[in-house]
Amino acid sequence: MSTQLHANLTEEQVREISNRLDEPEWLLQQRLDALGALSELDMPDVIRTPGRNWTNLYDLDFESLVDPLNAAEEKDQVGPDEVEVMSIAEALDDHEELVREHFGSVIDPQENYLTALQTALFSTGTVVVVPDGVDAEDITVRTRMNSRSLFNYTLVVTGKSSSATILERQTTGDEVDGERYYSGLVEIAAGENSNVQYGSLQNLDETSYDYTLKRGHADTNATLNWIEGNVGSRLTKSSVETRLLGEGSETHIVGAFFGHNDQHFDVASRVWHEAEHTTADLVTRGVLDDRARSVYEGVQDVGRDAWNTSSYQRENTLMLSDESEADASPKLIINNHDTEASHAASVGQVDELDLFYMTSRGVSPRTARNMLVEGFFVPVLEEIAVEEFRDDLSELVAARLRE
Repeated sequence: MSTQLHANLTEEQVREISNRLDEPEWLLQQRLDALGALSELDMPDVIRTPGRNWTNLYDLDFESLVDPLNAAEEKDQVGPDEVEVMSIAEALDDHEELVREHFGSVIDPQENYLTALQTALFSTGTVVVVPDGVDAEDITVRTRMNSRSLFNYTLVVTGKSSSATILERQTTGDEVDGERYYSGLVEIAAGENSNVQYGSLQNLDETSYDYTLKRGHADTNATLNWIEGNVGSRLTKSSVETRLLGEGSETHIVGAFFGHNDQHFDVASRVWHEAEHTTADLVTRGVLDDRARSVYEGVQDVGRDAWNTSSYQRENTLMLSDESEADASPKLIINNHDTEASHAASVGQVDELDLFYMTSRGVSPRTARNMLVEGFFVPVLEEIAVEEFRDDLSELVAARLRE
């Protein structure tokens, strides 16, 4: 099923956005090509079970959600002196050839309707460039959305034998009439023998619809680690993905989400092993309360040339109410017999024996439940090496439990 181009989106609007950023002609053409492709593109794939699509993106009213010429935000982009942390406009001024080389090289702008919409309309972004041999800690990007819609783009390029720790946060600020739409694409090119840790913490308000796609390419002996935290939004469709292209490359994807009210989380972790001696570890934990819903897809795809592969995946969802719903779909695709791989997923409720044990020793039922939820997240929190990110996620979980 293709998606119809909404009537209030025009070529003139796209040209105006590009003109505001003083973009070169090649980038404007990328936008226009994406705009032209919209009517032929489908929405991203979603998990289906008999008689049900778990996430129905076709019902979203993008015509009213998207307000392309009135995007507003506050953004902090900070990093140590050794690296360059720039707005997309600054990067086009100072490093146009680098941006041209990498823009759309990891994520096809016309991969689906939402990536094309993002490419046509993005008005803000961050480019991080880490030179060869440089170790860069504490690169932070904070985006506060102050408009009905916002399209955000992030590009990270790391040189040989470098390392970088990047934290990116998305929140909402000024109130607007009606519902909101946030879109973010993240492309990471991890150079040979580099080490990248990228963390993202999404805490948009619950009038917001959120689509994010984060994907990285790992070169020879590179390590690309992701941390993904989703607490906010009304509906989130988020995917974190790594292509292990170089021999000896590794990735570790850690995810956590906590939904309540009628929040909906559609989250995915995917890895493609495309070279020898590659390693992946995917860990996700989620909690659902009230009428919240989640669907998880994990994919480990081992290619024919990916000899001596190690790939592991586990996902667990804890439901706190009878009205919440969850589904999980872990997948192994193995085309090489020299592989060690496993996957596991579980969906369940708070263990009654654990609750009974705690309440029988004087702990109130509510406190006991909260302690069990916080304990449930501990294996994920322990995987997060960045203390600031770990503390922020812990506090958001604790705040949600206090509500």
